[in-house]
Amino acid sequence: MLSVFPNLLTYQLLAPFILRVVVGIIFLELGYLKLGKEKSAWNMFFETIHFKPTQLFVTLLAVIEIVSGAFLVVGYLTQVAALVMAVILFAEGYVELKDGALLKRDIVFYTLLLVICISLLLTGAGTLAFDLPL
Repeated sequence: MLSVFPNLLTYQLLAPFILRVVVGIIFLELGYLKLGKEKSAWNMFFETIHFKPTQLFVTLLAVIEIVSGAFLVVGYLTQVAALVMAVILFAEGYVELKDGALLKRDIVFYTLLLVICISLLLTGAGTLAFDLPL
């Protein structure tokens, strides 16, 4: 079947760009929350899953999310950042699925972000990025 809006296919590189920037901003916010308002909850989370010292793991996770979010926003090492965040999101989603009281967000949130990261891993950065398609 033919596309209903064939002229829109001209802008197909904008889709990964939009996804990349939005998910990058979300990861920046999540990283800052881990260093701020949600720090005690994440300390308790790492205490529950027996990752010690908890302060180190919370800070490490926050820094990874902030750096990955910044890389996604500017389109630098997009596929690497998307892969790293997909692994983290899969782990957080698994924990949320097993015990919903540990983490603050819904499994749907983690699933949506995971799927966006997988999409960016497969499609690349899109337009307006430092990454160049080969």
